[in-house]
Amino acid sequence: MRRAALAAVLLVALAGCGSSSSTSSAGGATLWVTRDRGAHVLHSTRVPAGESVLQALDRVANVKTRFGGRYVRGVDGVEEHGNRSWFYYVNGYLADRSAADYRLRKGDLAWWDYRSWRNPAQDPVVVGAFPQPFLSGYDGRRRRTVIVSLDPDAVRALARRLHAQVVGPGVGALSRNVNVVHVQRGGGEAAVMEPVGGPTAGGPVKFTFRGDPQRLLQTRPFRYRYEVGG
Repeated sequence: MRRAALAAVLLVALAGCGSSSSTSSAGGATLWVTRDRGAHVLHSTRVPAGESVLQALDRVANVKTRFGGRYVRGVDGVEEHGNRSWFYYVNGYLADRSAADYRLRKGDLAWWDYRSWRNPAQDPVVVGAFPQPFLSGYDGRRRRTVIVSLDPDAVRALARRLHAQVVGPGVGALSRNVNVVHVQRGGGEAAVMEPVGGPTAGGPVKFTFRGDPQRLLQTRPFRYRYEVGG
């Protein structure tokens, strides 16, 4: 049953179309390759924008594929087995298409991770790519972002970084089409990214952070993490 579920997701990915918006080949993107939900880092490097995620992976690793080169089954000798497979994210979103079809843009972060799974659609968004997806979105489409905080002055610099609007917690209902960042001061750092309205690649997300807001100004504060704390 598990293999059938993964195969179903694969068929959807292979049927997915390529980017419908223009792709710039200028500049570069970032590529990570890890194992076990980011616990072991195999590669971390810069790659040219304009290439597909699969081409970028092939630059740095020995890749084995299936289905005419459109599905990655092994990287550097680590091959899918049972309920352990390779998944890839772009700017924090679990991708919805073959890696041969997703073209990287300047500033994108592509992250391959070999991990176990119960449902192949689990973990649809992760915090490790932060400040993505707020800067670049997915497939060249960036959503508006709103930061909700009891202390607006504490998140002004973050708002500038994310090109976001700051609102208080008493504001009325927000549109379900915007990204929402909740920032709370407190001990015991925690950071969680969740999809809003269903696990759709490129869909709106809710990012909840507890801790020092200055932490969110670091380059990659949650590097290689699916979530932080709880």
